[in-house]
Amino acid sequence: MRGVAGMGVRHAVVAGGGIGGLAAAVALNRRGWGVTVCERAPVLTGIGAGIVLAPNALRALDSIGLGPDVWAGDALLGPVGLRAPDGTWLSRTGAGATSSRHGPPARAVHRGSLIDALAAALPPGVVHLGVAVTGVDDTGNTGDRADTVVVRTSAGDLRADVVVAADGVRSGLRGRLFPRHPGLRHAGEAGWRAVLPGFGPPPRSAAETWGRGERFGIVPLVDGRIYVYATAAGPGTKPADHHAELIRRFGAWHDPIPALLDRLGRRNPDPVRVLHHDFYELASPLPRFHSGRVALLGDAAHAMTPNMGQGGCQAIEDAVVVAHLLADDADVPAALAAYTEARHRRTTRISRRSRRIGELARLSHPLAVSARNLAVRATPSAVTSRALDTVLGWQPPSGPAPTVRA
Repeated sequence: MRGVAGMGVRHAVVAGGGIGGLAAAVALNRRGWGVTVCERAPVLTGIGAGIVLAPNALRALDSIGLGPDVWAGDALLGPVGLRAPDGTWLSRTGAGATSSRHGPPARAVHRGSLIDALAAALPPGVVHLGVAVTGVDDTGNTGDRADTVVVRTSAGDLRADVVVAADGVRSGLRGRLFPRHPGLRHAGEAGWRAVLPGFGPPPRSAAETWGRGERFGIVPLVDGRIYVYATAAGPGTKPADHHAELIRRFGAWHDPIPALLDRLGRRNPDPVRVLHHDFYELASPLPRFHSGRVALLGDAAHAMTPNMGQGGCQAIEDAVVVAHLLADDADVPAALAAYTEARHRRTTRISRRSRRIGELARLSHPLAVSARNLAVRATPSAVTSRALDTVLGWQPPSGPAPTVRA
């Protein structure tokens, strides 16, 4: 594997080949860094689900060369809104109005497509599959290697000038760097995700429906495919038959949910893989997103609930910012301290906001649900759109990187 530091070109080791890790690898590579990505899985995959790339994420991707032509054909069409189980629209915003306020229209893509686009933007030999990063050691630095760290992997040791820990919600590196942090907590929900094949006309709207402690989401993808997801309050006990459980919970909800559930249950041409998982978030914010020459990124740094659809988007932002600060001859520990300063407050606020949305969505008492729905219907769409300004209006850093010194 590549991973030799101190030989002229500075070298970064990225732990994790998910969205955040690959975005960081692309951003660093385009800033002149040598990069090695270590991914413990044997293949790169955006397991069975969709992702909505909000305007803030699209700007970040554009800043590292993954611009609009990469996502041609994947625009999120039609209105975006919130409904009740009987089909009543509680809130509805035209996609055009949203894009004019916050920039480019959001794009709905399969995670696999995004992973493929990021991987394709890297030079051959950068990504190493089936290789896990098990630790980082800076205790043995001597002489001309004083400004590097040793990265322990399942395939042997590497030396690096910087390590990007993008190893996910259950980050092993986070636990080693912050052993006293309480770690993850259950977020009070479990969920299902699936991507339905492209046969039959897709819905023209992306929408989420809120019931009593349950939700169902529909996001049209390109080529007629549809990303669907559902949630239920409480820790999830894995049902023996996911399709039967979804029918039991959501089969009487408004169209097109019953038809989509019917499509989910079909066996031809191929069975649809349904993913089921509990939601977790960090019990409290980390004190910082760096330690020495290691930067934590994405879920490793700020695991949040999916209620705002910003988990992947914030990981992409992280990647662009950390690469910008590490450009040129920046002092690495100082640059990573600046990265914490740039990202900690923003991601903490978004995480807290996402948690509050989840609390509203999980309401189950009929009176509380009625009051919530009434409040949503009474809120003008313009007010809802303005409330997202600080999230969706984010701009990537531009121009030369600042001089960052210890």
